[in-house]
Amino acid sequence: MTEAILHGVILAFGLILPLGVQNIFVFNQGALQPRFARALPVVLTAALCDTLLIAAAVGGVSLVVFSIGWVTPVVYGAGIAFLGFMGWKIWREAPASGDSRLLSLKEQVGYALSVSLLNPHALMDTVGVIGTNALQYAGLERWTFAATTAAVSWVWFLALAAAGRQLGRAAASGSLLRLLNKSSALLIWGVALYMCLQLWQLL
Repeated sequence: MTEAILHGVILAFGLILPLGVQNIFVFNQGALQPRFARALPVVLTAALCDTLLIAAAVGGVSLVVFSIGWVTPVVYGAGIAFLGFMGWKIWREAPASGDSRLLSLKEQVGYALSVSLLNPHALMDTVGVIGTNALQYAGLERWTFAATTAAVSWVWFLALAAAGRQLGRAAASGSLLRLLNKSSALLIWGVALYMCLQLWQLL
């Protein structure tokens, strides 16, 4: 059991630490919202989505789905289109002054669902990495491994939003937040471009 827990912690941190669109969005909302509690809908939505994807991967559901040849290219194509749109929205909404239009609760949850479920990298990580690694365990050990990887996601997203809130407090004017939004948009477009290259190799 201890081996499954340690394996889950190491693997989950290895997958979640690299900068991605989901991490960028959670951090951004932590920085832009006036209070940490206002960023919690994004944190909860992202963490719940990761938990559901991990459960599906460990249960074998998603492995079956992604074994169908045309599914992966379609997921990548949808993800590229979404990331292009997401980058444009973040770039356009970068505050020109100290004020920035805050996302409503509905928008926060909607965007968080999108960056979690329309993110091919997140899907491939849970299906191709967590799902296959879980196969070496059985019964209670397998689900302990899954619960551990999901718990890391919860802790990480809370910490990420909290770090964003600290940055938001430190920003005396809108210039730092504007730079954060512009940088986030460029990073998201960079991920989309990288995925275009990956899709080209798949076709």
